[in-house]
Amino acid sequence: MPDLGHRIDRRFRRSLPLPAYLFARQRYYDVRKLVRRNPGRGRVLPDFIVIGAAKSGTTSLYGALADHPFVEPCTTREAFFGNTKEVHFFDYTFYRGEDWYRSHFPLESARRAFEAEQGRPFLTGEASPSYVSHYWAPQRIAATLPDVKLIMLLRNPVDRAYSQFRMSQREGEEKLDSFEQALAMEDERLDEERARSLADPRYNSWPIGCWSYQMRSRYAEQLERWLSLFPRERFLFVDSEELSAQPERTLQRVYDFLGLPADDSRELPFLHTGEYDPLSPDVRERVAEYFRPHNERLYELLGVDFGWNR
Repeated sequence: MPDLGHRIDRRFRRSLPLPAYLFARQRYYDVRKLVRRNPGRGRVLPDFIVIGAAKSGTTSLYGALADHPFVEPCTTREAFFGNTKEVHFFDYTFYRGEDWYRSHFPLESARRAFEAEQGRPFLTGEASPSYVSHYWAPQRIAATLPDVKLIMLLRNPVDRAYSQFRMSQREGEEKLDSFEQALAMEDERLDEERARSLADPRYNSWPIGCWSYQMRSRYAEQLERWLSLFPRERFLFVDSEELSAQPERTLQRVYDFLGLPADDSRELPFLHTGEYDPLSPDVRERVAEYFRPHNERLYELLGVDFGWNR
């Protein structure tokens, strides 16, 4: 079957005088080239971003949001590693530019058509859980999306760190057998990587992506950067344990934050938890003690006690 370009070309040839046909044909191909060079042309930017934290239930939460009838999810075309929710523009692929980022979101015309039919526009967003811990992401998002709403899931830092360790093992990125050994070596592994990342905004660190077990669980030091750029009311902080235990209530909080109506048509989120041996009580206690002052700092920053120090 002829493609759209050939069908339009035949229609022009049948209906237009030769000079007009040649002019229209050239304009059509000029526009087609422009669109190919600018894949984000005519597309919206996200209304919300789930910024983290990794291994805290972001896939489940974003899946529930994507199923809402008034939410249009980001596309997977050229998404980072083919992930269905993680565009990773503001951390790993910022060099590609805003036009590339826009190409992952719906057309403005689709939003207008939806609003005409439903009486309100849809929302769209993405979830890249490494944004929260990336040094340059908050500045980039503030400059590009000053009015965006930001959602963060927070999981008990011990569980989050251990889950990341086990994932790195499964993916062959972590050769150490002992979680405690990996924690003990974390600064030695990452100090130079952190310094290079701070000095060079274009540098993407593979070791930080794989071995940042404690770093990514120190939530307060990450959020202080974000709260210096965005007002507190722009954030919604969600307890991962609460999402698991009370999904309906927790999702309604998210819907209220985004201005979405209640939705009873979708399945409740399933938190994806890896299957691995739990931490021994003594190791868990030692790791929890490490995070105690960081948790207290978080409670003071947000005014919320997640109960991790009890």
